[in-house]
Amino acid sequence: MDYYRPDKIEYALTWLASRDAQARTIAAGCTDLLALTPNSGLSGPVLDITGIADLRGISEQADIWRIGATTTWTDIIRHPLPPAFDALKLAAREVGSVQIQTTATVAGNICNASPAADGVPCLLGLDASVELASKPGRRIVPPAEFIKGPRRTALQPGEIVTAICIPKASAAGLSTFLKLGARKYLVISIAMVSVRLVIDSGMVADAAIAVGACSPVARRLDALEAKLKGRPAGPELATVVTNALVADVLSPVDDVRADAAYRSHSAAELVRRAIVALVAPGKEIAA
Repeated sequence: MDYYRPDKIEYALTWLASRDAQARTIAAGCTDLLALTPNSGLSGPVLDITGIADLRGISEQADIWRIGATTTWTDIIRHPLPPAFDALKLAAREVGSVQIQTTATVAGNICNASPAADGVPCLLGLDASVELASKPGRRIVPPAEFIKGPRRTALQPGEIVTAICIPKASAAGLSTFLKLGARKYLVISIAMVSVRLVIDSGMVADAAIAVGACSPVARRLDALEAKLKGRPAGPELATVVTNALVADVLSPVDDVRADAAYRSHSAAELVRRAIVALVAPGKEIAA
């Protein structure tokens, strides 16, 4: 098998450009890669990017936070980040076991394009963009455009994900992440939500709400966000969240974990609970 593990991004891009895009595999944490392979091993050319030091790490730049493609979930958990990233940190703790979190990568979670990828709603709520590189150059794509559907992305032949970029303007406010599954740990979501609120003088100045596992791709709830803006940031804010307002944006499916109606209902309830957790920590809301 043709296996290549470069230590520079330019070497990786040159290697990619010289091979048939339909036959090569890009490997990073590999926590899902082998599980998704029906054979006993990988076939065809494999590009292992974990040896490229420049692709791992979190940095604060002039106008963005930059998360390298091979940054692990443990890296996210341990790095000092603003409270707006708390949802992403909570999601990081839901990615498999601790052993998986030390190996699985943030970019891999996106490139898998699973409807239940824990990190995607949080990145949507941070207005993140995906940085892609190829021999001809680089381009930036929003996650909503990068993930085309289950297991489908906008990656072009010869491209790899190099970073996730979060605008400084979106790294504001408080955030949280809630997930519903059939058990407490090591579970694929029935529904999950990321909520980020910017509160100024007791009022909601901005809101970013995203739901995962309830549509082919995670979705932002734009209409609900607009309704929350300008309202007092108290427990009553949760009453703005109606089941219909959430369900109208989603397209859940029936599967072995839950039916579509239960998913929609659960997503709305999780949004309410997340809002209350941010504006009135410790307060219970009526079921």
